[in-house]
Amino acid sequence: MILKPQDILVLLKLVAIGRNDWSYNRLAVELGMSPSEVHSALKRALTASLALQKADKITPYIRNLEEFLVHGIRFAFVPERGEMTRGLPTAYAAAPLNSIFLPDGEPPPVWPDPQGEVRGMAFSPFYKSAPKAAQLDPALYELLVLVDAIRGGRARERAFATKELQQRLKTYEQNAESEPRNLDACREPVGETG
Repeated sequence: MILKPQDILVLLKLVAIGRNDWSYNRLAVELGMSPSEVHSALKRALTASLALQKADKITPYIRNLEEFLVHGIRFAFVPERGEMTRGLPTAYAAAPLNSIFLPDGEPPPVWPDPQGEVRGMAFSPFYKSAPKAAQLDPALYELLVLVDAIRGGRARERAFATKELQQRLKTYEQNAESEPRNLDACREPVGETG
């Protein structure tokens, strides 16, 4: 079993939607993946102990996910940097980090996108559909920005992004403990993808 970048995208999407109901089909549409890709991603996440399953409900295993995002993702999914292009800002150039770090005169990192409104240096997303998914979900976008700052930022950017990401994961975990669980939230059994 090899962890794939889409596994992390699916887990971050689950963090972004909180305790709201989800289905494989809904996640697939919102992440630009097929339902079978989402199912496989969650299966790998369970095997890697980055997710937990109780009855039919799969949730991120926050402690392990945090450890991987903070200490492993920058080595597992190294960003490729490229030439100047149009795109969607990421890392220190997008919220929530752009209010902390002032532009330093260098072109900002961007996920390449022909419809992008910012010109900057190409910075590869860790999964190809992440930019489109981010445009549909501001909470997911911010999580991806924080992860990108950890993946490819300077020491100060990584430190701030780490602290902010840890706080968001802690909030997710606290909300999970305080809210009653609806075990029917995952409408499809784990063994089915349709």
